[in-house]
Amino acid sequence: MNIFKSHFWYNKSQRNGIFFLILLILLLQGFIFFDVFSSDEIIDTNKSKILVFQSQIDSLKSVEIENRKPKIYPFNPNYITDYKGEQLGMSLAEIDRLLTFRKTNKFINSQDEFQQVTKVSDSLLSAIAPYFKFPDWVVNQKQNNSSFNKQSRYKNSVISSAVKRSSTDINEATASDFKTISGIGVAFSERIIQYRSKLQGFTYENQLYEVWGLDKEVADKVLSIFKIVDKPIIDKVNVNTVTFKELLKNPYIDYELCKKIFNYRDEVAELQYILELKNIKDFPSAKYDRIVLYLYAN
Repeated sequence: MNIFKSHFWYNKSQRNGIFFLILLILLLQGFIFFDVFSSDEIIDTNKSKILVFQSQIDSLKSVEIENRKPKIYPFNPNYITDYKGEQLGMSLAEIDRLLTFRKTNKFINSQDEFQQVTKVSDSLLSAIAPYFKFPDWVVNQKQNNSSFNKQSRYKNSVISSAVKRSSTDINEATASDFKTISGIGVAFSERIIQYRSKLQGFTYENQLYEVWGLDKEVADKVLSIFKIVDKPIIDKVNVNTVTFKELLKNPYIDYELCKKIFNYRDEVAELQYILELKNIKDFPSAKYDRIVLYLYAN
């Protein structure tokens, strides 16, 4: 009993202090209950200063939203990926059409060609076409063709056969000879000769279609004048002894195919016939005739 008494025994001044503390708590509770500190003042949201401030906030929000949008920089439409196409607003079908077209080793050289291949809508084309960036030689070729068409609309697409050429053999023709064909300028004439050197000469006329950037219509014009008179003599290498670096020089063999050929060679020890290349998994059979132009087996 003495324990409880020691905790609850206060003198007069202590009891007065406790009383005033309780009274203060009750007063504060009353103020809160009757909302003494609240203000009934109504803020007029139509005041000019508030409207201006709100307008500034809205403007900053708009700027922030615009900044968050992905920015589009100039790009070559030939190299649009799935991710890039989705960003531009293209559908999966439109992207697939472009990728299928590019697998044929052909290139898009204008806005119209892009729409023809992908079949995008006019509205989407007008939105993304300003960002198309084609190589300089494409732009220059268009300008040259435009100037040529204005000056020579009455002429045939192929220059008259009366034009003198040093040779009509596609493997002997010079850059000047190729430039007699409409649509073939300095760049393309040199490119044809460079690719011919890489191939060690054209064995098949349709190899001309493999020249990078050369339109089929222009290639057809070339082949209407230039033919293969004598097939080239190509330096072949033995597929069983060739080095990896030497094999990569084959214009129709890339790094992955080169690895597969070497792996297959290790498996069989030695290829008895060059035809065995077709036994390699995923071997590009469509290019077989061209690949073996540069190879032989024991």
